[in-house]
Amino acid sequence: MAIARGGLHRGWLMNIGIPTEIKPDERRVAITPAGARELTRRGHRVLVQRGAGTGSGYPDSAYRAVDAECTTVDEVFERAELVLKVKEPLREEVERLSEQHTLFTYLHLAADPRLALALAETGARCIAYETVEDAKGRLVLLAPMSEIAGRLAAQAGATAMTGPGGGRGLLIGGVPGVPPAEVLVLGGGVAGTAAATVAAGMGARVTIVDRSIPRLIELAERFAGRVRTVYSGELAIEELLPTADLVIGAVLVPGARAPRLVRREHLGAMRPGSVLVDISIDQGGCFETSRPTTHSEPTYEVDGVVHYCVTNMPGAVAATSTRALTNATLDYALRLADLGPEAALDDDPRFARGLNVADGRIVHDTVAAAVESALTPA
Repeated sequence: MAIARGGLHRGWLMNIGIPTEIKPDERRVAITPAGARELTRRGHRVLVQRGAGTGSGYPDSAYRAVDAECTTVDEVFERAELVLKVKEPLREEVERLSEQHTLFTYLHLAADPRLALALAETGARCIAYETVEDAKGRLVLLAPMSEIAGRLAAQAGATAMTGPGGGRGLLIGGVPGVPPAEVLVLGGGVAGTAAATVAAGMGARVTIVDRSIPRLIELAERFAGRVRTVYSGELAIEELLPTADLVIGAVLVPGARAPRLVRREHLGAMRPGSVLVDISIDQGGCFETSRPTTHSEPTYEVDGVVHYCVTNMPGAVAATSTRALTNATLDYALRLADLGPEAALDDDPRFARGLNVADGRIVHDTVAAAVESALTPA
């Protein structure tokens, strides 16, 4: 239990658990040794599961050097009050949670109502990185992973378009005398912009569609004519799909399930060997034919179209992703530890938007509506 004490923080001593991520092909860890040091120097106890940082390049010795304890998964969950993770808990992790825990991680509950209900039953307080906002309403803890996923999406799409990748055998940038690939990006947010930047940098002809006119103006100015912008609508997407070699789905409705912008019937209008990359798969996917895949088996084919739907894309570059994630989340983790979860959330309404589950129920309005909709018979 957190107890009052003096020191650098405001009167709390907390046990903070860092378990190893067990999602398939997930190599990230919730915090770097540098981040752990910021917690231990304030008097908090950091419990790291042995080997948790290995996939990101951080051996146990790096955590011990900053006064963190390396221990078993049982000890991590049994002693921790604040649990820091990267991905949503799998069933065996849910079973370890109880009322003593505050869980701080990516959750994406709108796409997984069963997980939402299971977490509610544990009595744990669950705060989702992806719904925490800053003073301007930006999703500050989602942004770094969206940036990485967007960059990776263009790379993954370029690979999938090759013959060995299952595609038509296209080089994304073409060569003199041979045109480059046509890349369609659905959504002009952080992920979509990052995807367009990399695709255009590789020489592709890129079109971004978005429903925000101000955002389209920003994108047109940013890319200075190197990328085409189109106002998003069902007809616009239908007209663009037949000429697209690669479609990158990067749409987001905070806390809600991603809208399905491409239906199965649309695939028949696309050229065989075309590629769909669904960055939105964590939120249920923006293509009707999307289903979660892993880095070990990243693609599958539906109606001649290659689908790439890896749910933890940034896990492929764990050394980069773990540092970027810690940079974004550390200040919030420090507040939770220093003030205690209730005071930290009460102190900042924007931080409190991250609270998805508490007191045995789903408390985030958008998430609750999405879960109820998913469980309501049609």
